[in-house]
Amino acid sequence: MDLKLQGKRALICGGSSGLGRAVATALAAEGVHVVLLSRDGAALAEAAEALNAMGPGRAGFVTADLGDHAGLLKAVDQAEMLLGGSVEILLNNTGGPPPSGVAGLEPALWRDHFESMVLSIFRLTDRVLPAMRAASWGRILNVASITVVEPSAALGVSNTLRASVAAWAKTLAGEVGPDGVTVNTLLPGRIDTPRIARLDQATAERTGVTPQQARAESVKSIPVGRIGAPEEFGATAAFLASPLAAYITGSLIRLDGGAIRAI
Repeated sequence: MDLKLQGKRALICGGSSGLGRAVATALAAEGVHVVLLSRDGAALAEAAEALNAMGPGRAGFVTADLGDHAGLLKAVDQAEMLLGGSVEILLNNTGGPPPSGVAGLEPALWRDHFESMVLSIFRLTDRVLPAMRAASWGRILNVASITVVEPSAALGVSNTLRASVAAWAKTLAGEVGPDGVTVNTLLPGRIDTPRIARLDQATAERTGVTPQQARAESVKSIPVGRIGAPEEFGATAAFLASPLAAYITGSLIRLDGGAIRAI
């Protein structure tokens, strides 16, 4: 299927690995020009080189820390120079905090994660929205988690902050929908990324099993009987970024193999 994305311009946060790289790969395969953003310059360079070798879209990269908002906005300026125009597709994708509950956490911890996981998304989006609205076309995609729907006892900070992003996105969708800009939030479950590997390791250490056993146990709760592939996530994001998905906005899109049983 031709997603009609040839020549579009995208900024991909967390684009050096995991879900961000999967989305960048899917978009580049459709002819989108992408700029990858993360803190790891070496990983970004490797990812961009791989995307350029694959084609047909072009790939570049900029380094930035999502917690450094002044530096982040400068990185968007650099990205638009590399793209040769304004950002038309934005993937808001932040790292997740370590496993924890919520009771008794220091205010500084909440503040730091809010800056990098929530406020960075708000500021990035506000930076690129004016050009999208002026062009009557834009796509804002946010990566959250299925814990927005069903909170995990082991991921208290993530539960809280991802849910705030989902509520913001739903509100924003109503504000910018008349301008041709869609806003959707993807809710990944267990997809085979370094983040999931780290969570499996944490579970193993907590319960006294191996990471492989922790992973195998988690699969039992997934109706399709396996962990998802990053390519499946990337394909879904690419469709939502396309003109073909113009009537989908304000939505939470689950990619969890049926693990969440709520309707």
